[in-house]
Amino acid sequence: QVQVVESGGGLVQPGGSLRLACTASAMDSGTTFRMYRTHWYRQAPGEERELVALTLSDSDTKYADAVKGRFATSRPDATNTAYLQMNNLKPEDTAVYFCVADVLIMGRGQNSYWGQGTQVTVSS
Repeated sequence: QVQVVESGGGLVQPGGSLRLACTASAMDSGTTFRMYRTHWYRQAPGEERELVALTLSDSDTKYADAVKGRFATSRPDATNTAYLQMNNLKPEDTAVYFCVADVLIMGRGQNSYWGQGTQVTVSS
């Protein structure tokens, strides 16, 4: 019904910044939806997936201690795109980053969709 795609990952030096995008789109022309909230997770090699940012409301996002003060999410815009701004990146931020999009589908209700992930590598 809805496809979620992350983009913006890549290789960055320590101390650098990246902005990840999370875009939701309908998989068929008959689906009308709105993305109203996103959450972000990451998974480093050999590690379990961990929560990076959990959006509770428009004004309340909980961040993992490891990224607090460096990462910030944005609200979805009219194009069903939201962002994760990552500043002062560290090598330990290296991971595949996943977006979870909470969407409201007309006539069907709410649902959540995961993206396929985007690789972020922080290295000099």
